[in-house]
Amino acid sequence: MWRKFFKPTPVQTVMGYRLPEPRLTWQAALWMVVYLGLPLLLLGTLIDLAIQLTTGICTGLWCFF
Repeated sequence: MWRKFFKPTPVQTVMGYRLPEPRLTWQAALWMVVYLGLPLLLLGTLIDLAIQLTTGICTGLWCFF
């Protein structure tokens, strides 16, 4: 089952020229960080804040500063 996901794509040609394979660009990586990383960071921060407000024990990253 996993082989179909990791199977190399066939070489595509247009008028005899070989097209480059699709790849991850820096802009795509940046948008992945924005859409996946920042919400997870915000969620973790809110959970740490809720724990601190309810128990009085600081568990967040800001405790080290």
